[in-house]
Amino acid sequence: MLRRFILALLFVPAAANAAGGDVRLDRANIDSGDALSIQRGAKVFVNYCLNCHAAAAMRYHRLMDLGLTEQQIKDNLLFTGGKVGDSMIIAAAKKDQQEWFGVAPPDLSVIARSRGADWLYTYMRSFYRDAAGVTGWNNLAFPNVAMPHVLWQLQGTQVLKSEIEEHGGHKVEHKKLELESPGALSPLEYDKLTRDLVNYLSYMGEPAKARRVQIGIAVLFFLSLLLVLSWLLKTEYWKDLH
Repeated sequence: MLRRFILALLFVPAAANAAGGDVRLDRANIDSGDALSIQRGAKVFVNYCLNCHAAAAMRYHRLMDLGLTEQQIKDNLLFTGGKVGDSMIIAAAKKDQQEWFGVAPPDLSVIARSRGADWLYTYMRSFYRDAAGVTGWNNLAFPNVAMPHVLWQLQGTQVLKSEIEEHGGHKVEHKKLELESPGALSPLEYDKLTRDLVNYLSYMGEPAKARRVQIGIAVLFFLSLLLVLSWLLKTEYWKDLH
């Protein structure tokens, strides 16, 4: 039994790497304490992702924890005529989506916890034109993906380039993406927008993370202060004994 458990632990990282492909992941460098970034990411999510992807575990009113007012949420993020206390759901039925796309788009409530922020950041920047694809798009981080590049007008159109190099008598193929036609945003601006979106996706997976970090820092500070006071009390106590 112990041997099987150890083998399972060794297999999990291998399976995770296999699922992520051989693409090098770029660092997202998100900040769970950057409320403005998460607010901007929420706007991108509502305008570009919420048409197909639901986030049923997330309610609009949780955005008030980021400093938004109820009226701001209604005016800028809630376009369905619902209530601020509603979940982020979509009108399309899974059966219809299955027929349209071949597979129903997944719920994104905890996608950042399952995929990881770096993978999402890399994925949203790795779309390229592929005439053989069903949607005309493909992705370097997720080959043969069914999702089209919904942000292509912002990023522009990328194409896949392959280079063959020989190392020790073996040919190695290196794939890279090149911007064929620019979009409405510069590459730097698009990277910032993508980082904001990933920051929001991470926030949805753990809305209380920033608050939990603050509490943790306060607890560590209190324990450090208690340690100093305890040491001073011990010193004073033993001084009287000797």
